[in-house]
Amino acid sequence: MYFQRTSLSKNIFLWYDKKESYFCEEKSVFISGYRKGGGFMDAAAVNETVEKVDQGLEELGIEGVGDNLREILNFKEYFAQQIPSIVGFGIKVILAIVVFFVGRKLIRWCIRLLKRSMEKTKVDEGVIQFACSAGKAVLYTMLIFNIAVSLGVTESSVAALLGTAGVAIGLALQGGLANLAGGVLLLVFKPFVVGDYIIQNQQNGCEGTVARIEMCYTTLLSVDNKKIVVPNGTLSNSTIINVTAKETRKLEIKVGISYEANIQKAKDILYKILLDDPETKGDENEMVVFVDQLADSAVILGLRVWVPTESYWPVKWRLNQRIKEEFDAQGIVIPYNQMDIYVHQKN
Repeated sequence: MYFQRTSLSKNIFLWYDKKESYFCEEKSVFISGYRKGGGFMDAAAVNETVEKVDQGLEELGIEGVGDNLREILNFKEYFAQQIPSIVGFGIKVILAIVVFFVGRKLIRWCIRLLKRSMEKTKVDEGVIQFACSAGKAVLYTMLIFNIAVSLGVTESSVAALLGTAGVAIGLALQGGLANLAGGVLLLVFKPFVVGDYIIQNQQNGCEGTVARIEMCYTTLLSVDNKKIVVPNGTLSNSTIINVTAKETRKLEIKVGISYEANIQKAKDILYKILLDDPETKGDENEMVVFVDQLADSAVILGLRVWVPTESYWPVKWRLNQRIKEEFDAQGIVIPYNQMDIYVHQKN
């Protein structure tokens, strides 16, 4: 049965269906949830309204409407009471977003100021990078803490949440904490600094020039400009060869000559090559030419000399070329693997 409410007068409503029409009189009550004087009804008014409407509907043979009507009116009352709170919370959220973006700009400005101050005092580049990373993490944590408090979360709740989250994250990210501790050790003991060329001497190790030393990771650049990111925990627990820690390096080259060649003549040629090179360091006593080994098919000669670290590879390549050219010019044979084939013909 379909019922429709039609207003006949100020206080009388007509309920009817297709077959019959009924009258129900209510005094100063509107089913819409408003009182005659305006404004939302309180609990007593809601109950009074529901009872009167329910009685009128029972007379019409309609039951079970009162509970649903009471829930509707109560929900309207509750929603009306919560509107100021909802509006206030929305304003807080908007302000929190504004504070976050402003705080992020301030954090970036503070980090730039910290970096410039440390650069003026000539602090090591690795320490600057680590300090900037750590400072950024601390400042962002403080910013998020303040935003949470401004949204109504108490300080004790935030502290308890951070403590619980810290324990959970610590258990889940044990490797990350190890990397953080490794970064601190690298900055304290300084086995290398930014700009050094290092070799990680272990299985599946890597090598390259140190580009950045951050809280958890160190970035290397290989000779072919590949970016290598190594966890600080791995570096702190492995053997590191710092190739560029010293200003000079000792260069060693070995070359084989045939057993028919004049050994002393070959040594004199090598020694003269060392004296003529502009980048070999040290006096003549530190330039060593020696017979290293009597191998199966060659006499192995060797030389050692100090060279600038930054010129190590160019000097090595240049000396190798000079040795080959001088030996060829003086008729000294450098043996190499070859196969002799003899063909016998039968008569």
